[in-house]
Amino acid sequence: MIKMKLKKTIFFIISGPSGAGEDSVIEGLKDKIKYERVITTVTRGKRIGEREGFPYYFVSRKKFESMIKKDAFIEWADVYGDYRGATKKEIERLNKKNALALWKVDFQGVETIKKKIPGVLSVLILPPSLKVLEERLIKRKTDTPETIKKRLPFTKKWLKQRKSYDYTVINEENKLEETIDRVLRILLENLQKC
Repeated sequence: MIKMKLKKTIFFIISGPSGAGEDSVIEGLKDKIKYERVITTVTRGKRIGEREGFPYYFVSRKKFESMIKKDAFIEWADVYGDYRGATKKEIERLNKKNALALWKVDFQGVETIKKKIPGVLSVLILPPSLKVLEERLIKRKTDTPETIKKRLPFTKKWLKQRKSYDYTVINEENKLEETIDRVLRILLENLQKC
């Protein structure tokens, strides 16, 4: 496992449409490089294997809206009908650690974050095709057919925002380890410049 001493926290966005494999990439990196994770706050329900603080903080819609009014978020968005965002408190927590901080965020947040935190790097994880993406969403059995139909058009919006990202990596079918290694190389290249 690679451990790097950093003089300050380096935020690195890993982003992609639901089913592209961004969570799998983040999970796969944990055995290769030491990092902290930006834990976002969400209003959606917990899925199997999730708990408070892993991989999200879960709050009610009412609580989230109250936090918006109190300006608690560095960025937030309505994604697939649920709110999600990173609190300023979470960013402060990570800034104290002088660590690599991986941040999973949708395309709506990338531009906002880059304006508010100089030097943030971003990689967009994409599936090889929309057909493969749909097959992945069906296979993982966490979403209803209606939800999947709602998510696919949203993916086209990701593609239009591709220029907002510093890097794009295609997560080819059955080649997750190669995708993880490509993202790791991007991370290491950029960390050496810090």
